[in-house]
Amino acid sequence: MVEATVIAALVLDAALGWPKWLHARIGHPVGIFAAIINYCEKRWNRAVLTEMKRRIGGVMTVLILMVVAGGTAGPAQYYIIGMFGEWAWLPLAFLAWPAITQRSLYEHVLPVLVALIANDLVAARDAVGMIVGRDTGGLDAGGVARAGTESLAESFCDGVVAPVFWLVVAGLPGIWVYKAINTADSLIGHPEPPLRAFGWAAARTDDLLNLVPARLSGILLCLAAFGGWRIMCRDHSRHASPNAGWPEAAMAGALSVRLAGPVSYDGVPQYKQWIGEGPSADSASLERGLTIYIRACSILWVVGVGLLWLV
Repeated sequence: MVEATVIAALVLDAALGWPKWLHARIGHPVGIFAAIINYCEKRWNRAVLTEMKRRIGGVMTVLILMVVAGGTAGPAQYYIIGMFGEWAWLPLAFLAWPAITQRSLYEHVLPVLVALIANDLVAARDAVGMIVGRDTGGLDAGGVARAGTESLAESFCDGVVAPVFWLVVAGLPGIWVYKAINTADSLIGHPEPPLRAFGWAAARTDDLLNLVPARLSGILLCLAAFGGWRIMCRDHSRHASPNAGWPEAAMAGALSVRLAGPVSYDGVPQYKQWIGEGPSADSASLERGLTIYIRACSILWVVGVGLLWLV
């Protein structure tokens, strides 16, 4: 049943994404997680609290998210299977669909590429600023292309491979617990004050949950590109994250470009080790990256269909 659920959820996401009209009416389920995180952050990450109390507050936040996500999705899955029997895969797919972002990721990266091709640097900066956390106001065209490519590679793991992996492993509770933790990591899992202590638990839990999916993501990208293995194996450890380096290094190797390097967050310059070798990313390499991304998603589909056929 899980194989049919996965395929149906992927098809729904590819066909519909998360429609704007639906978002306008009900928002998105991750908004619930964001509201919980914001409430906990205001309560347990106050300046008057010690670092230890902030860290404990962060642990409590992660536990609350897991209870809310798993405690909602688990009973829902139980009752759906009991009610629909062998046809339960269809309603389960509808409930898993919002956690997968293969179409949304493509639709967010594409405007960056379109603006770069049109030599509209201002529009390109605005578009890439929607998907990355770094400062984008001073980026040149190469910096914009590099940021877009990195986001594409990393989000392939966070938004596609990891949700599907946890849906296969743990069903509906698995995909939504992962989504809750990944949302927390995005919002509070930062190594800089004032979120360093409070976001510690979210960041470490997300690292654990992405341990396998990140490596699978790198493999899928290399398979889709018919290359990139050497750079992935050599450079993945140059990333500060124990996981994000795998898909990013795979994409850098597949495109024969350099990613990462110096960036700035909130006006503070940070130096990141270069990943890959060759020239800087540009519009042409970003376009190839989108093609590789589509192929990697297609391979994921083929694997799902193959498993469905085997069972």
